[in-house]
Amino acid sequence: MTDAKKLSDAERLAALKARIEKAKVAEVEEHHMKKDYSQAQLAWRMVIELVAGLGIGFIIGFGVDSLFGTMPIFLVIFIFFGLAAGVKTMLRSAQEVQRQQLAKQAGEDEDN
Repeated sequence: MTDAKKLSDAERLAALKARIEKAKVAEVEEHHMKKDYSQAQLAWRMVIELVAGLGIGFIIGFGVDSLFGTMPIFLVIFIFFGLAAGVKTMLRSAQEVQRQQLAKQAGEDEDN
C-alpha cells in the first residue's frame, strides 16, 4: 500500500510541477500584455491632457473675446495658456510614471 501511495504522491508532485510551470508561463505573457497596454494608456492620457488644455484655453479665450468684443486677442492668449497648462500636465504625468518605474526597479534590485 505504501508503494501505491508513493507512486500516487510522485504523480501528484509531477502534476503540481506541471501546473506551476504552466502558471509561470501564463503570468509572464499576461505581464507583457499589461506593460504594453500601460504604455499605450499613458500615451493616450498625455494626448488627452494636451488637447484638453488647448480646448479649455480656446473656450475661455473665445468667451472673453465675445464678452469684450476683442475677437482674436484673448483667444490667442488663452490658447497659449492652455498649451502651457497641457504641456505642464503632460510633464507631471511623465514624472509620475518615472517615479513609479524607479520605485519598481529599486524594489526588484532589493529582491536580487
